[in-house]
Amino acid sequence: MSTEGEAMPVFHFHVPRGFDVERKHRIADAANQSLVDALGIPEGDRFVTITEHGPGELHIHPTFMGMQRSEGAVIVDILMGAHRPLEQKKQLFATLAALLEQQAGIRPDDLFIAAIPVPNENFSFGRGLAQLAEGAPKW
Repeated sequence: MSTEGEAMPVFHFHVPRGFDVERKHRIADAANQSLVDALGIPEGDRFVTITEHGPGELHIHPTFMGMQRSEGAVIVDILMGAHRPLEQKKQLFATLAALLEQQAGIRPDDLFIAAIPVPNENFSFGRGLAQLAEGAPKW
């Protein structure tokens, strides 16, 4: 798949307090790899944050939509280019769920994903520039 004119998704994971640093690294690695595998995004194009939440700060229904969620359930917000078609989103969700289970021990039932569409011109990769406002990325 081509990345021509496409902004890389940005991940923000909300996890229960107690995830160790190594597990957080595995989460970030799985997120990045899901983009490489599902969308053909370059490996170095990596933007992931992980925020821990203490008791009473994550409210995730344990069985909504037929899931069997544990106390280790997480929420991930993904900021992604608004132009992405449904099939790419489905592929990304499935790949992310599989990799998080394999690499970080997060069960698929414990993963809630919210993809938030963002026009490419709303991303700045640094220097206060809107690098994608007027053309394709330089990679």
